[in-house]
Amino acid sequence: MARVTVEDCIVKVPNRFDLVMRAAQRARAVSAGSALTVERDNDKNPVVALREIAEETVDVEELGNALIKDQQKHVEMDDPEEDEMDLIAMRQEMSGEVDEASPEASASETQPVVEEPVAEEPVAEEKANPEKEDGEEAAQQKDGES
Repeated sequence: MARVTVEDCIVKVPNRFDLVMRAAQRARAVSAGSALTVERDNDKNPVVALREIAEETVDVEELGNALIKDQQKHVEMDDPEEDEMDLIAMRQEMSGEVDEASPEASASETQPVVEEPVAEEPVAEEKANPEKEDGEEAAQQKDGES
């Protein structure tokens, strides 16, 4: 990247990390097809993005907001309203009545067969250890008595 371009941008965005993140966001937007606000002059997208920031042809705050929005993974979901909850409950009741009418067909179609894991028997060594412990306790008791 051109040093002059970065030095011009530091005046607009004092934090270098913030500058890099915003310029990268703008470069990705340019790569995706966003319209350029300065002439390309045979420059690559990151340099064009820095030149746009330096010349203040793009809104730096908007770039920051777009960056945050792109990085967010959690999408807030609205809770369903009471009317929708009633409708869902009614649908479940209706599907329950249909299931009662033909239990053989619905059980095989809707419920997957889940096998529960079988507990393994303890290893032979583990069975032998309690006997050894009993023998050791008996030996300790004999030693204590003498």
